[in-house]
Amino acid sequence: MTTITIKGRKVVGGVAEGEAITTHDTVSGWGGIDSNTGTIIERRHELVGQSFKDKVLVFPGAKGSSGYSHFFHLARVAGAAPKAMLFSKMTTKAALGAVVTRVPSMSDFDRDPLEVIETGDWVKVDADRGIVEVTKKAGAKPATAAE
Repeated sequence: MTTITIKGRKVVGGVAEGEAITTHDTVSGWGGIDSNTGTIIERRHELVGQSFKDKVLVFPGAKGSSGYSHFFHLARVAGAAPKAMLFSKMTTKAALGAVVTRVPSMSDFDRDPLEVIETGDWVKVDADRGIVEVTKKAGAKPATAAE
């Protein structure tokens, strides 16, 4: 198995690990997710019908109104939040969503996490140390850059 390490900046501290779910689409909290299940419900989103519950959510960041963070807070309360969040682009909206979700979260990586991590990879997020360890899923093509 191939393991890749990337470094980034802590947004919310802590350590968590789990299966990755990735998207190149931003995620809308208000009207884009079902906060009771963690399911993406935005009709034109590439993950529509899939849940981020108990997974490491890897995505560009937030879109929509400032109500975005409230729906991630509700997902946490309902037990449907992701285990960790990795943002390829940090915004105040995304940061607030990470804070209210209270899961390890990171941004500002030395490599774009969306070029390294694929859905199904096993990801360990150590936000306190600023390190993400990615174990590629069986049969996955390893990342091409130096590891």
